[in-house]
Amino acid sequence: MRLIVTFIIVFSGIAQLQAQLGGESTYQFLNLMSSPRQAALGGKVLKNVDYDVTQGLYNPATINVDMDNQLAINYSSYLGDIRYGTAAYAYTVDRRTQTFHVGMTYVNYGSFDGYDENGVSTGAFTGNEAALSVGYATQIGYSDFYVGTNIKFITSKLEQYSSLGIATDIGFIYIDEYLDFNAALVVRNFGTQLSTYAGMKESLPFEIDLGFSQTLENVPIRWHLTFENLQKWPIVSPNPARSTTDLNGNQTEEKVSFISDLFRHTIVGVELFPEKGFNLRLGYSFRRAAELKILEQRNFSGLSLGIGLKFNNFRFNYTHARYSSAANTSFIGLQINLQ
Repeated sequence: MRLIVTFIIVFSGIAQLQAQLGGESTYQFLNLMSSPRQAALGGKVLKNVDYDVTQGLYNPATINVDMDNQLAINYSSYLGDIRYGTAAYAYTVDRRTQTFHVGMTYVNYGSFDGYDENGVSTGAFTGNEAALSVGYATQIGYSDFYVGTNIKFITSKLEQYSSLGIATDIGFIYIDEYLDFNAALVVRNFGTQLSTYAGMKESLPFEIDLGFSQTLENVPIRWHLTFENLQKWPIVSPNPARSTTDLNGNQTEEKVSFISDLFRHTIVGVELFPEKGFNLRLGYSFRRAAELKILEQRNFSGLSLGIGLKFNNFRFNYTHARYSSAANTSFIGLQINLQ
C-alpha cells in the first residue's frame, strides 16, 4: 500500500502543472468509457483483474493471463449524433507468463453544416478521432503489486484540421487474494501532440484515478469505489445559477464545501453475481449527477444500470446510462473467447 501512496504524492506534484478537465485540453475522447461493464459501474473502473480484456484500455496493470485470446468489441450510441466504439485483444506468450494487449478507440462526431464568417454555407463536414494502444503488465518481484503500461498513438481530424499525438498510461494494482480485495492507481494520458491542428500545441487530458473493490464473503456482490481526477483539487467551481441576491442587490456566490468537492471525485458501483454467467451492475457518478441535474427537479442524472450474459464462449453486455432528462446513452458489447 505504501507504493500506491508514494505514487499519489509524486504525481500530485506533476498534476499541479497538468490539471485539466473537459474543455481544457485536446483528445478528450481518451477518457470515454471503454466498455459497457465500465459504464454500468459509474464510468471509471480500475480494479477488475479477470477475463474482461477491455479493462486493459483504462488500467494496463490489469492485463493478465485470463485475458489470453479474448476479443472484445463495444459500441455506444453516445450523446447527439456521436458514435464511438472500442476493441481489445490480448495474447499470452512465453509459457503463459507474458500477456500483451492491444486496443482501439474510435469516435465519429457526425455531420455538421459549415459556414464562413459571412454566413455563407461551405458545405457539410465531419470529425473523427482514434487511438491505438499497445500494453503490457508484470508482477513486481514476488509481491502482491503489479505494474502495467501502454503506449497510445492518437489521430484526430476535425473538418480540414488534423493532429497526431502520443501518450502513455501507467497503472499499479495491489491484489489481496485472501480478502478478494484490489486497490489500483492509474496515471492516464501523459503525453504530447506530435502535430497540431493550427500551429498551437495543446495539452492532453491528463488524469489520476484511484480505486478499490472487493467481493463480499458469503454474498455474491462486488463493490467498487473510485476517486477520479485527483490531479484537480478542488474540482468544483461555483454555479452562477445557484448564487443568491439579498434585498440590497448584493450577490453571494455558491459556497462549495470540502465534502461536496470530495463527492464530486467519487464514483460507486456494485456487481451482483460477478462470477456467474448472469450478472447485474449498478453505478453512480456524483460529479455527473451534480453537474447535469436540473434545479428543483429529480432526474436521476449520474445513474447507470447494466447486465452481463455468458453463452458458451460469448459474453454479451449492455448498459444504459442517465445523463440528464434530455440525454441518455446506451452501450453494447460482445466478448469472444477464441481459445
